[in-house]
Amino acid sequence: MRSWREKCFGNHKQFFQGQQGLPFGGETACHPLGKRPCRMQAFRIWDVNQKTFYLRNNQLVAGYLQGASTKLEEKLNVVPIESHAMFLGIHGGKLCLACVKSGDETRLQLEAVNITDLSKNKEQDKRFTFIRSDSGPTTSFESAACPGWFLCTALEADRPVSLTNTPEEAMLVTKFYFQMER
Repeated sequence: MRSWREKCFGNHKQFFQGQQGLPFGGETACHPLGKRPCRMQAFRIWDVNQKTFYLRNNQLVAGYLQGASTKLEEKLNVVPIESHAMFLGIHGGKLCLACVKSGDETRLQLEAVNITDLSKNKEQDKRFTFIRSDSGPTTSFESAACPGWFLCTALEADRPVSLTNTPEEAMLVTKFYFQMER
């Protein structure tokens, strides 16, 4: 099995290939800890059942937003760190998605960390790293810190976005549409 760094190896600019050939439009440039510049880009994300992400009681959930509630939709803020590896956040990159393992439990949590301060070279930042895999029009996201654990939504609406190590389970959705904001 390849290490998370091996899965991630590549040129970070390749990350945006296939996104309709768009350059880094609307990005935020940064220089974390004196390293190479990183680029934050906003993406829309929704699962194959058309549920979008939104924040409810400080928890990321997936549901059907209609009418005035569509303004609650959370965009994913992405900082690519290698060809298919990235940091994921919401709220302008101020809350980051993290895979946390505690005993036998593996869970997704939001952490109040600035996405542009994270570094691919820091072992403690590995929990914020996700590997993007595209399959046709859909994308899945695997945790680099917990290989085999994938970002998922429940079939039911208004349930927390979480992680699963059984991506083929019929009661969970691990395939997402992922579209760069213009």
